This record gives sequence, structure tokens and C-alpha cells, in this order.
Amino acid sequence: MPITLVIIAITCIVSFMAFNNSRLMSDLILWPPAITRQREYHRLVTYGVVHADFGHLLFNMFTLFFFGRVMEPFFSNSLGTLGFALFYIGGLVISILPTYLKNRANPNYRSLGASGAVSAVLFSFILLAPWQRILVLVVPMPAIVYAVLYTGYSIYMDRRGQGNVNHSAHLWGAAYGVIFAILVNPRVLPHFIDALTHPSF
Repeated sequence: MPITLVIIAITCIVSFMAFNNSRLMSDLILWPPAITRQREYHRLVTYGVVHADFGHLLFNMFTLFFFGRVMEPFFSNSLGTLGFALFYIGGLVISILPTYLKNRANPNYRSLGASGAVSAVLFSFILLAPWQRILVLVVPMPAIVYAVLYTGYSIYMDRRGQGNVNHSAHLWGAAYGVIFAILVNPRVLPHFIDALTHPSF
């Protein structure tokens, strides 16, 4: 079974369980003091298998389903069978670290959801196929255009610091996805630059 589907299955099962189990949600969510004081480092990963609501879960898993299936062979060819799982777990950890460090003494802060890791998957895909058309809320657009809009919006919202969305995790996840893909296969970067100079719609 593809690793992408395994990740989706685990995330959906645990998220649905946590919807109706506040104790489970509390044990898995990213709560900085639990890591700082109690060394519950597992929260740097488990926060990504619980979600705020069904819509949050659906959006993340829908995106992961379409782009994860494309990127999984790329990472497994270079890193082995579990290469994509390694990449995805790394995305969860790296995307949330800046948030954790910023709020490590804040008992009122909590974060959850796979958005950071999903951003890593999406941006690694964009690196390989920048002009591929993707659907964004039923609107088709080149992947690279979406990447620019997404990044600009996330930076703006992160600086505003309002709302319940962790835009910082989105940005760090996206950066991680790009850097990890290049490290795995350095030829990806010249391919990306060449593709940008030869638009295809």
C-alpha cells in the first residue's frame, strides 16, 4: 500500500477519534509547556494527526492525496521505501519548530493539523512541475502562480498575527519541502530554473 494512503488513513482515524475524545486531543496536540517541562517530544509529530474539525482534515488530506501520490516515488527512489514517510515526518517537525520555540513558555498556545507537512509536499511538487495546472478552490492556475500567491498571503497573515491559522508552519513547511527535494536530488534545481524560462500552459 502506498505510504501516502497509510498516512492519510492514520491521520483520518486519529483525527476522528480525537473529535469526540478531548483527552486524546489534549495528549497529542502541540502544547509547548508539555514539551519544555515534561519532555513530551512526540507532540512535535502527533500534532499533525489531529485536526480542528472535519473541514480542516478534509482540505489537508485532499491535498496530500493528490500531490503525495506524485511525490512519493520521487523520495522513495532516492531514500528507499520509507523515504516519503521520512520526508513527511520531517515536514511536521521542521514546520512547527519555530512556532514551538517562539511559544515554548506560553501555556495558552496550542497548534494542530498537518498543514505544514502538506505544504512541504505541495511545494516539492511545484519545484518539479511549476507550470502544472492545479485547482485552487475550483479555479485552475499554474502551480508556480499559486506558490507565489500562497507565500505572499502566508507572510502577510503571519505578520498580522491574527486568527487561529499557523501561517508560520505553512511557510516553514514550504521552505523545507523545497530544500529537502533539492538535497535529495540536486538536479531538481536546474530543472526548475529551466522550466521557469520555458512556460507551458
